[in-house]
Amino acid sequence: MIIITGLAMAVLAGVDNGTSQVPGNVRGDSINRVTDESIRPFHVKIPEEKLVDLKRRVLATQWPEQENVKDASQGVQLATMQSLASYWAKDYDWRKVEARLNALPQFITNIDGVDIHFIHVRSKYKNALPVIITHGWPGSIIEQMKVIGPLTDPVAYGGKAEDAFDVVIPSIPGYGFSGKPTSVGWQPERIAKAWIELMRRLGYKKYVAQGGDWGNAISEIMALIAPPELLGIHTNMPATVPAEIGQALQAGMPPADLSADEANAYRQLDFFYKKGLGYANEMGLRPQTLYGIADSPIGLAGWILDHDASSYELISRVFEGKSEGLTKDDILDNITLYWVTNTAVSSARLYWETFQVAKGGFFDPRNVSIPVAVSVFPDEIYAAPKTWAERAYPKLIHYNRLNKGGHFAAWEQPKAFSEELRESFRSLR
Repeated sequence: MIIITGLAMAVLAGVDNGTSQVPGNVRGDSINRVTDESIRPFHVKIPEEKLVDLKRRVLATQWPEQENVKDASQGVQLATMQSLASYWAKDYDWRKVEARLNALPQFITNIDGVDIHFIHVRSKYKNALPVIITHGWPGSIIEQMKVIGPLTDPVAYGGKAEDAFDVVIPSIPGYGFSGKPTSVGWQPERIAKAWIELMRRLGYKKYVAQGGDWGNAISEIMALIAPPELLGIHTNMPATVPAEIGQALQAGMPPADLSADEANAYRQLDFFYKKGLGYANEMGLRPQTLYGIADSPIGLAGWILDHDASSYELISRVFEGKSEGLTKDDILDNITLYWVTNTAVSSARLYWETFQVAKGGFFDPRNVSIPVAVSVFPDEIYAAPKTWAERAYPKLIHYNRLNKGGHFAAWEQPKAFSEELRESFRSLR
């Protein structure tokens, strides 16, 4: 078990890293099925008055004074936020992304008492491999929209027909257009079971799963449950940190025998645990206190931007007018989705839910025994070394280090991400 600065690490905790391979009460515990298993079409239509009110609130922001340092050490910088606010209020158009969403097949089905929203795009190619892709926080289904085309129609993007996927992208309960749980207990284990049920309802007899951030935790727990239909998983934020590294981080004494990749990962983790966990602490301990981000769009935007240092630096450059993997519209599509669905607090509760059953660190190996593929993007919270991945996943079928990309890999680097999934799962088809 990794314990870093007490509560700080517990907030990011995942599942038991002990002798049992199946977390919590997952073993032998089936989903509570409702009689109505219907799958209903879904269409997005945000009322115009909500969008007008959003712009009014942005224009009426009460700004603090500028930070009195020249870097981001005090948090999201005033210049970045004011540039974002100006574009949001004057130039941004939610209807564009709404139209793109409505051009995709979207559905709602009730699983275990909660409405689950999902995108489901079937490939035109025979024998396409189904994949369920799960977002994290502060992401959403917006993250994965750019990879739907390359995965379902690889030929149109320079790939081969035999590498095609059927793509399922659900919204985590409390996020986006999914329902908000009205009782406690919606932890990653329960979500993993819901995803298994979703793929059953869609009629898939074999499939794979992909995720980063919470999506990794959920996909890995699906792998621990190990339904026979699940062939393997792919992750771009793997849980691979060895116990001795966790102990060294806690003690503040890096081991002397680390390779260059291991030393880099150690430095990244050390920085994140010391300076990057503010959002996770608050959401894990007191999510209901975050009224400000439910009431102020600029408060929400600042909270979302302050996730990890590399992503924030990229977003800052975007609002300085520089060309990056993301655009201003990309960033505001995601933030606006949180605003129009009023999910700032309901999404935060996933941290609190996980805190309640914390038994280990988010990056502790979970003893996954089915095939696992790992793609390492250099600006992720930590770039997992191959040596750690091989120890964490005894059936590691693919490992690759990319030269560009960060926490929101599918969103920022969709071409590379799509190619990684094709390569990762080729042997499982």
